[in-house]
Amino acid sequence: MDLQLSGLVALVTGASKGIGLATTRTLLEEGAHVVAVSRSTSEGLDDLACPDLVHASADLMDPDAPARAVDRAVAAFGGVDVLVNNAGGPPPGARLPRFGFADLTDDDWARMFELNLFSTVRGIRAAIPAMLARGGGSVVNVSSGHARQPSGVNVDYGAAKAGMSNLTQALSEEFAPQGIRVNTVSPGPVRTAWWTDEGGAADILAAYAGTDRDDVMDKVAPEMMSLTTGRLVDPQEVADVIVLLASPRSASTTGSDVVVDAGWLKAV
Repeated sequence: MDLQLSGLVALVTGASKGIGLATTRTLLEEGAHVVAVSRSTSEGLDDLACPDLVHASADLMDPDAPARAVDRAVAAFGGVDVLVNNAGGPPPGARLPRFGFADLTDDDWARMFELNLFSTVRGIRAAIPAMLARGGGSVVNVSSGHARQPSGVNVDYGAAKAGMSNLTQALSEEFAPQGIRVNTVSPGPVRTAWWTDEGGAADILAAYAGTDRDDVMDKVAPEMMSLTTGRLVDPQEVADVIVLLASPRSASTTGSDVVVDAGWLKAV
């Protein structure tokens, strides 16, 4: 199926690995120009090097970074048609999961919201004028199942993502008449660096459960979260949904939240 993305300009945050890298690769395969935003490049991103790809080095904890990334897209390719707000997860220096509310400081809360909500607010604010100048566009915000499933684990992360989901609904109402669609994708546990990096979620849960990291990812975590598929989500499975929502083939889809969570959420 032709997703009608050829020649469109997409900006993807958190693009050097995981869901962001898979999204960048898929957009390029569909013929889009892509500005890949991340603090640094990666081997996977370097492997995608081509005239249709520009890397914008940016730390989205910096309030000015989202606007600079949009400016880079306009300078490189003439505008912005698609914005994928994928950057999120643990702020620099933080290790997740965290298992309770009482240990979180004001700084923990501020840094979590800075990366997982405020960078999205600033990115959308910067991109909307560029989209309106081209007659519209699509914003896809990567939220989380935690936005729907409150938990004492990573409570600050869940609250930030719930804010993102609310923001998405509000902006979809305001900007749909002007041709800008806004949707969320809510992944469950995805086999990304958040889990696989040394000292990441798999290692933390392995210490907690008295097992090893591979057992956590292959068995403990899927069982603990009652994943219907019995496995963590693959980043490409999330990227495929993001790119479909970004596509003009989803022209009547706005204000929606698409769950890609291996069957974690059970509520209707």
